[in-house]
Amino acid sequence: MSIIDDYFDKLTAHLTQLRDSQAEAMKQAVAMIGEAARNDKRVFVFGTGHSHMLAEEVHYRAGGLAITVPVLSAFTMLHEGASSSTKFERISGMVQPLLQRYDIGAGDILLIVSNSGVNAAPVDAARYGREVGAKVIALTSVSYSASAANGRVRLSELADLVLDNEIPAGDAIMQLPNSEMKAGAVSTAVCATLLHAIFTAVAAELATEGSDVPVYRSANMPGATEINDRLIEKYKARNPHL
Repeated sequence: MSIIDDYFDKLTAHLTQLRDSQAEAMKQAVAMIGEAARNDKRVFVFGTGHSHMLAEEVHYRAGGLAITVPVLSAFTMLHEGASSSTKFERISGMVQPLLQRYDIGAGDILLIVSNSGVNAAPVDAARYGREVGAKVIALTSVSYSASAANGRVRLSELADLVLDNEIPAGDAIMQLPNSEMKAGAVSTAVCATLLHAIFTAVAAELATEGSDVPVYRSANMPGATEINDRLIEKYKARNPHL
């Protein structure tokens, strides 16, 4: 079972490292998202391939902020063709029509998740966010994108704020015995932890201020129906996935 222990040890060490190295960036993210919440704006979360799971992770989630809106489309996801989604995310011009569906505008946040940070979809998304006046937050690996760029523009270069997940190129962290291959991806666990930490801090600030905190309650908890129905009614016109 040592490989399991090693994976847990490396993942937890990585998260502990990020808690310190990304403290200032997370503080800035809390400030940006908190301002959006106070001004009744939204946080749009976009990613392609496996990164799209982070958009779903914070959508309609117990303890999650109701101002989050996932940007979802089958061609950027995996369930209708994993290999084709990889091809689509590398084609310039594919993302703008998708983003236009969501009415992203000034005062909103567009949070883009991409480990490599060099494919056309996340880079075009960042450009679009800037064009419509939204604040762009990139959740990416700065070192991975630097090694993969080969002269291309990187997502981190277009963002107003960069959250560096510090994941090594290739994502997987465990060297397999008798093989040149690695296993054990960490990007989903790491990025989800960063996002939940930030959104929880935003919710705590709003609660401290005495503001109405737009947080969902787990459907099986007392009072959940009333709380969640009220939030759905408030946001459903501005979130096509409610």
